Amino acid sequence: MDSSILISFIGATALLAIAPGPDNIYVLIQSITNGVKYGLATVFGLISGCIIHTSLVAFGVSALIKGNEKVFLILKILGAAYLIYLAYLVFKSPAELSLSSDKKLKKNTVQLFKQGFMMNVLNPKVSIFFLAFFPAFLFSNSLNTIYQFFILGFVFMAVSLIIFSLIAILAGAISNYMLQHSKVGQYLKWLQIIVFIGIAVFILFS
Repeated sequence: MDSSILISFIGATALLAIAPGPDNIYVLIQSITNGVKYGLATVFGLISGCIIHTSLVAFGVSALIKGNEKVFLILKILGAAYLIYLAYLVFKSPAELSLSSDKKLKKNTVQLFKQGFMMNVLNPKVSIFFLAFFPAFLFSNSLNTIYQFFILGFVFMAVSLIIFSLIAILAGAISNYMLQHSKVGQYLKWLQIIVFIGIAVFILFS
């Protein structure tokens, strides 16, 4: 087992969780408008949905790459290309972060958990991202690839849970900082671009 690959995976996952995206911005808005426990309910829903995507990728990709290096190489190239495409989409997007809320009737924590779960499960882009991201971080030549994918999935969930929970808990301070520092959106935008391109390069040369 190559522990350095797992450490790299943890670092990449942490950067992805910190970089602003639809999920962590949604958590931030729920915490600002409804309170920390509502933000945390959303976090647990979003993270739980990752189990479904991890399972789909684990069984599907493991069957594809088993004993077939050409398929694995194609997956790596497609995965890197997809991440570069995501970097391009971020580059074309505005740098400003919108923290506005529609002020609809407050949902309870169970409803927010379900909503977060369904937001994740019904988003095919999550499976596509896992498909692009996970294969490059397989860390053992002896351990079954299905087990490795599930280990990566649970590590991804654990790291994202910690960071998303901190976003929910510190929502007030984060939003105030963003309002007071107009250039923070620009910095976070370029963080996303660098992370996506960096992971793409790692996938190609791993």
